[in-house]
Amino acid sequence: MSDVAQRLAEIVGADNVVSGDAVGDDYSGDEALVGDKVRPAHVVKPGTAEEVAAVLRLATEESVPVTARGSGTGLSGAARPLAGGMVVSFERMDAILDIDTVNHVAVVQPGVTLSDLDSATAEVGLGYTVYPGEMSASVGGNVGTNAGGMRAVKYGVARNNILGLQAALPTGELIRTGGRTVKTSTGYDLTQLIIGSEGTLALATEVIVKLHPRLPHGATVLAPFPTLDTVMNAVPRVVASGLAPHILEYIDALTMAAITHTSQLSLGVPDDVRDASQAYLVVGLENHDADRLSGDVETLGELLTELGAPDSYVLEGPSARKLIEAREKAFWTAKAAGADEVIDVVVPRSALPAFLSEAQAAAARTESGVVGCGHAGDGNVHLAVFQKDPDKRARLLHEIFAAGMELGGAISGEHGIGRAKKDHFLRLEDPVKIELMSRVKRAFDPAGILNPGVLFGRED
Repeated sequence: MSDVAQRLAEIVGADNVVSGDAVGDDYSGDEALVGDKVRPAHVVKPGTAEEVAAVLRLATEESVPVTARGSGTGLSGAARPLAGGMVVSFERMDAILDIDTVNHVAVVQPGVTLSDLDSATAEVGLGYTVYPGEMSASVGGNVGTNAGGMRAVKYGVARNNILGLQAALPTGELIRTGGRTVKTSTGYDLTQLIIGSEGTLALATEVIVKLHPRLPHGATVLAPFPTLDTVMNAVPRVVASGLAPHILEYIDALTMAAITHTSQLSLGVPDDVRDASQAYLVVGLENHDADRLSGDVETLGELLTELGAPDSYVLEGPSARKLIEAREKAFWTAKAAGADEVIDVVVPRSALPAFLSEAQAAAARTESGVVGCGHAGDGNVHLAVFQKDPDKRARLLHEIFAAGMELGGAISGEHGIGRAKKDHFLRLEDPVKIELMSRVKRAFDPAGILNPGVLFGRED
């Protein structure tokens, strides 16, 4: 056993350290479609915040790069370790510490899965509303990527639903940020700085999440549209209607065909309407009163017809649930179809038609395929890219990212930059901002051990 492995065993126990060839493939990366998997030298599984802090102190002393891992469901390569490095896996830190029904918060360890948290909060009529499409994802992963999902149009992303943290610093110190209150004006907001930092600043060891009441009545409305532009132009009107949809998704015709085929799902759309449709809008409504929900559905149907939908369909419970589940699994459908990359550019809602037009033009210039769906309500577009040639694919992605930024958007809305998009980020982002981010990184992590090569910097 190496000296580092021996010292790790002294901190967390020998049974919770795996080194060398004994490290399993699961710890060598995440679900990013690009980049080779890398087997780390060590996997350590702490059980307490104090153990995490001690592990980071050791890593700093020994200059061992550290990659945090929750469930490994990320799509940007941020959970891909370095050769000779260490993975800190939070699989043992999976306890729900408190569900506070007065303040509507839950206190959880980072390894808690969204599925387990959803089940526990449902028992008291509350819910954590960040649903990034994979319920096996961990709350700690939500912190790292600022995860979003379909319900962000109403409830926001992780940044809007995480109130406080306990976090371990690379120096071996533990800090607490935020708390059970929904606002603060007391110094820098370190909670928000750590959220979305992709494991480069600190490792969350405890998370305070906001909970919302679960409304008892819901409806899912599907509206086919003749063109993608008509769907995109309809989105701002639906948002402005006052109906407050908690789901507002667009799905292009190819993606809809793929996910319904994979899920063996029939939506009841007549063949002639389906054949004339290039895209769909999926709208989820909810209410505490069944009659009010019915009135909202009727109002929505009239609005969708006015906006160019030939008809709209209220999906029954099982069909609605299966469609939402199929949409959430769109990444797996794209992966099974041979997609070479999946990206998630975000732009202002008003810029969606122009952005998608630019994306299709870039695909044509590079002889590539680009199809997708997205959180239309908040301008977050998910595109599956089909282009085997790495040079052409790099050019295509750069053009798509550049178009999004020129329209006032960003390279990623919820997947993060990680290792997969770092080069594009460094070429397109304001160098003054990148330098400022680098100084923040050095302040938190002077030895540079936390996820080196993610966002910026060298990987060695």
